[in-house]
Amino acid sequence: MGERGPYRGWAVTDAAGTICKMSSQWSWVMNALYIFLSICSLGVSGGLVQSCGYIIPESPLLTLGSNFTALCILNESCLDFGNIHANQIIWKIKSSVVPKEQYRVINRTVSSVTFSDTSTLATPLTCNVLADGQIEQNIYGIAVTLGLPPEKPENLSCVVRQMSKNTFIMTCTWNPGRDTFLATDFRLKSQWPKETLPDCEPQGVNNSCEISNVQFFVNLEVWVEAKNALGKAESEHINFDPVDIVKPLPPRNLIVSSGELPTVLKLSWENQISVVEMELKFNIRYRISDSPDWMEVPPEDTASHRTSFTVQSLMPYTKYVFSLRCMKKDGLGSWSDWSKEKSGVTSEAKPSKGPLLWRKIGTSHSPNSRTVHLIWKELEPSEANGIILKYEVAVRARPPLLCPPEKYSVNSTNLTLNLTNGTYDVTVTAHNRIGGSPPSVLLLPASNSKASVKDIKAFPKDGKLWVEWMAPDKSIVKYVIEWCIVSDSLDCTIEWQQELGTSQGTFLKGDIKPFKCYLISVYPLYTNGQGNGQSTKAYLQQSMPAKGPTVQTKKVGKAEAVLVWKPLSVDEQNGFIKYYTILYRTINGNETAVNVDPSKTEYTLSSLSSDTLYMVKMEAHTDEGGTSGPVFTFTTQKFGKGEIEAIVVPVCLAFLLSILLGVLFCFNKRDLIKKHIWPNVPDPSKSNIAQWSPQTPTKHNFSSKDQMYPEGSFTDVSVVEIEADDKKSFSEQDLKPFNLLKKEKNTSEGHSSGIGGSSCMSSPRQSVSDSDESESAQNTSSTVQYSTVVLNGYRDQIPSVQVFSRSESTQPLLDSEEKPEDNPGGGENATPRQQYFKQNSSQDETNTDGSYFERAKQVTPPVNEEDLVGLTQLQISGHRSQLCGSGPEKNKPESALADALRSSTEGQILRLETMGINTATVDEEIPKSYMPQTVRQGGYMPQ
Repeated sequence: MGERGPYRGWAVTDAAGTICKMSSQWSWVMNALYIFLSICSLGVSGGLVQSCGYIIPESPLLTLGSNFTALCILNESCLDFGNIHANQIIWKIKSSVVPKEQYRVINRTVSSVTFSDTSTLATPLTCNVLADGQIEQNIYGIAVTLGLPPEKPENLSCVVRQMSKNTFIMTCTWNPGRDTFLATDFRLKSQWPKETLPDCEPQGVNNSCEISNVQFFVNLEVWVEAKNALGKAESEHINFDPVDIVKPLPPRNLIVSSGELPTVLKLSWENQISVVEMELKFNIRYRISDSPDWMEVPPEDTASHRTSFTVQSLMPYTKYVFSLRCMKKDGLGSWSDWSKEKSGVTSEAKPSKGPLLWRKIGTSHSPNSRTVHLIWKELEPSEANGIILKYEVAVRARPPLLCPPEKYSVNSTNLTLNLTNGTYDVTVTAHNRIGGSPPSVLLLPASNSKASVKDIKAFPKDGKLWVEWMAPDKSIVKYVIEWCIVSDSLDCTIEWQQELGTSQGTFLKGDIKPFKCYLISVYPLYTNGQGNGQSTKAYLQQSMPAKGPTVQTKKVGKAEAVLVWKPLSVDEQNGFIKYYTILYRTINGNETAVNVDPSKTEYTLSSLSSDTLYMVKMEAHTDEGGTSGPVFTFTTQKFGKGEIEAIVVPVCLAFLLSILLGVLFCFNKRDLIKKHIWPNVPDPSKSNIAQWSPQTPTKHNFSSKDQMYPEGSFTDVSVVEIEADDKKSFSEQDLKPFNLLKKEKNTSEGHSSGIGGSSCMSSPRQSVSDSDESESAQNTSSTVQYSTVVLNGYRDQIPSVQVFSRSESTQPLLDSEEKPEDNPGGGENATPRQQYFKQNSSQDETNTDGSYFERAKQVTPPVNEEDLVGLTQLQISGHRSQLCGSGPEKNKPESALADALRSSTEGQILRLETMGINTATVDEEIPKSYMPQTVRQGGYMPQ
């Protein structure tokens, strides 16, 4: 029955065996034990296990997709003890049960299974039995091998590779076909017409093989044979001469040298295969050094065997890179690999064209001229044909200008000219060591009076910046396109290019950067002028702004707020700002968004709550998104516009009205207020005492101050004090007028404060206003106030009598006045009081005999009551000197008096001295205080 499979049924190596699983029913356990002991037996050969059945065929090798039938055969010995039948057999593939539709019971011991497609088979395939309808036991199993027979190898080809000058290896390759899933053996077979060569076995691959011993000039037959367990196959047979399939080594030692002509280069090399073995043809390629594009020499020019070649039609002063390859001259075989690259430079030639020329018009200080900045581009290497050494610029004026042509030689690519207004032709020529280029011509018209382009647009396209426009007419020679980066921190550096007059769009050439704003202008050039440039702005690529606007408040009201912000700089925009968004909210409120036009820099928020804190920020948006600025807070006002004014204005008006009423009240009560605040002081200039005297009581009109005191007149008031004991020096008749004055003073005290009420007089003495009864009862010291009026004659009259005026001064009398008998002559030993009293007299009086008091008695007539009544109506004002003045201050009234006395030319100066009587007993040695008073023309000063 052949070799048994690795899988067996139930088996034991001992009589006891292995007890199967028992069920709860005792009969089932007994039957199972009986079956187990019946189908298992101990062999006699070394203790091997003998199966109760087997499967045929044993370990089959099957073709994928074919039909297959297997048989499971049970042993007769197992049938006798286990009561087993073939219909109890179950077929399984791994752990999956094969459908019973594929089973067939041939007899009591044989069961078969059939598979119509072996691709569903897997290892292992097992035969199992269901004993007593309950227990499933494995009887036998086999391993199934699936695969495919080899296919016919296809596309067999061979090539002979040159490894060195005399070493060649033939390599043949083929297509092995599909995978067979089995071990398949490939062999390369070859033979000469009369000799079979050894087979070539592939090493590690199944699709190629190498033969080292190659013979040329002999016919060789080659084929491939494939073989495995399911079959074998052979490829087509090919015949060839190995010399016809050679791939030679590339030429070596390539040398490139320039010739006398600027458009040729000479190549030379060394071939690595002898001409005896084969003749070669060549393929030469070349390119400009900075270009990736290769050009080839026409194949017919290099179809013969050679070791050098001259390449023509090259560009002057250009670096070229060369490489070449070779193959058998008749075209059989394969091209060699390309040789190592070598480079060379052609000779110089004159520049092939002039530089591209343009201009920038600047401002000039003179209205009759303009500044022109000529600019031109460096020539491309293919145009310069050498090293440019200089540029020659020629400027020619067109009529009516009569300026001679001017020529300039510069090494840079720009030139600045100051030209008179007019039309000019400018030419620029580039020069190298060989010569000059054709001139480039530019017309500088007096003005751009030609038509401009229309509808200029710029936008990104295919990763570049595309500019297009509409031509104004068909007579345009060319266009000039200018562009520069618009930036707040950098100057606008102009770049430009020229396009043909037939163009209506182009890509900007140069390094165009994303997120940068470009200002693009297009100028049309005509044969006799040019048009104004039309401009637009564009971005190659936009992004979100770098930052958001910073918003602030311009004015905040009760329910509205005016927001202001500065537009973002061009460098911060990163694109075109489409709109702004203002976002504002209270601390706990919802956010409100407002979109604002990008051209605005101010916006008013309305319908706000009063006295509320708001948070506001601003976003700037481009096509790619928006960016927020910093948050700004503000608080609305508690009161609206006009509310505070409505409160303040009535209050102010009420205050002003109160002030006005107070002023009116004061005005109506001015007399009462004046009496309590500043009482009236008599004005000596209005006194009629100037015309009064005890002898001549005639009254005069003193209404005019100019008539009362003509130029040079003045009044001097002296206050003297006498002791009461000195009354003996005067007669009763002399003292009578003063008693009358004292009474008059008492009657007028309520109407005037008098001079004696001055703050400068702090003496505790009682004034003459005290009642007579008080004076007589207390017998205290008292003062009698007098004044002396000294003046020129009234209206140039010489007064014949002394005139008295009244003084309310409480100044005590001087010692000289109290005791005139002590110093009758007024000598040097006079007391200070006497000296002061004398200083108030004129210089002529110093030589007179007798005292002032004696003279007073001589000239003073009796005073009647009528005269005293007139005297009481006179008001005198005078200046009182300082109480504690220094020496020079005391002399001022005396000097003024002396000047007045000397200036008088007519009349006689009369001095009336009045004296006060002190009734108290006073120590004669105590100095008496005094206070002079001076009354001058035109005014008075109360003391």
